[in-house]
Amino acid sequence: MGGLGSDAAIEAADVVLMTDEPSKLAAAMNIAKRTKGIVWQNIALALGVKGVFLVLGAGGVASMWEAVFADVGVALLAIFNAMRAMKYKPA
Repeated sequence: MGGLGSDAAIEAADVVLMTDEPSKLAAAMNIAKRTKGIVWQNIALALGVKGVFLVLGAGGVASMWEAVFADVGVALLAIFNAMRAMKYKPA
């Protein structure tokens, strides 16, 4: 526990509860699952858009500038999608 634990134990731990309430661990697990889902959504979106513009560029339909704007756009969409995790309150 963060409040009563030694400094060496806190440094060695992967997860530290800063309060003396073990029930917070369940909330942390729910937030981690939600975050993992959002990360996979962002990866799928980015790879999908890049794949589409790769095919369009190879076919001569899309120019390099369109691919650059699509890349910037998908990066912004991924950032906005990831911001949803900040509003998540586990039940």
